[in-house]
Amino acid sequence: MKFILQIACLLLLTACGGGSSGGDGRAPRDLDDACRILDQRPGYLRAFRAAERKWGVPVHVQMATIYQESKFISDARTPLRFALGVVPIGRQSSAFGYSQALDATWKEYQQQEGGRRTRRDNIRDATDFMGWYMAETNRSLGISLSDARNQYLAYHDGRTGFRRGTYRSKPWLMRISGEIETRAANYQQQLLRCR
Repeated sequence: MKFILQIACLLLLTACGGGSSGGDGRAPRDLDDACRILDQRPGYLRAFRAAERKWGVPVHVQMATIYQESKFISDARTPLRFALGVVPIGRQSSAFGYSQALDATWKEYQQQEGGRRTRRDNIRDATDFMGWYMAETNRSLGISLSDARNQYLAYHDGRTGFRRGTYRSKPWLMRISGEIETRAANYQQQLLRCR
């Protein structure tokens, strides 16, 4: 009986993620205040700083991008699509986790940099992925690592899409990239008082 209880507990912990993802799936409270986010999730700052040291992407740019992509929800997914309005037929895309990395891009990151065991719902892996992606964007497109607006446009539409200017025909994306730029600037100012 004791063995069965231990197995049941192990299965329950595994199903819940066991806490290894750097979050419990839920977002911190008050996402408009960088200091409060980091007070609630101290592991986030360690992850952001590690990515900043390794790739050069400022903490406030990472935070603004993660806010937009997942609202700091570790296991965020795109909405389901429905046939006939009721029959679920899959998700809008394979985007998952803090960084909303697509399956193919995550696989490329794992092969080039992260390794097989990296997880999109782990804050350290997600920030390293973002740093890797944005550093390559800087190298190939010349977009400054501090330019939250254009880094996001290239992150969202891909580097090829950015090069082609696909974002120009998406007014909603242009608006969102402006909001990210503003949020990054706000986070940057807030971080000065809480570090």
